[in-house]
Amino acid sequence: MAAESGTSNSGRCSWCGASVERDDGFRAGEHPGERMAVFCRLEHIVPWALQGAHWDAGTPEEPVEVAAQHDECAQCGKALADVYVLLVRHRGEHRVPDAFCSAEHLADWAKGGGRWR
Repeated sequence: MAAESGTSNSGRCSWCGASVERDDGFRAGEHPGERMAVFCRLEHIVPWALQGAHWDAGTPEEPVEVAAQHDECAQCGKALADVYVLLVRHRGEHRVPDAFCSAEHLADWAKGGGRWR
């Protein structure tokens, strides 16, 4: 299902279609670019990626400093190229970012439990 776009940054999970509120869930975006995905749970990243990582049009509305916090892939540790994937966990007012070389590395990281492995 397509994520809802707009200033609220709420939407629907790109895998299961559940509603995801502004201060909950995960937002993935390809940087630079106009592709994004929304997830209600970390586990939903895995089947989404296995089915071909179907992105929605749009850009996540994250503050610039959130994206600027990373210069290496959270999965492999290599320096990020010009195009990379940023995943931001929304938890209340907090934003917890991780960056990846590709959607495949994002999925591998999620399979392993993400930050909680």
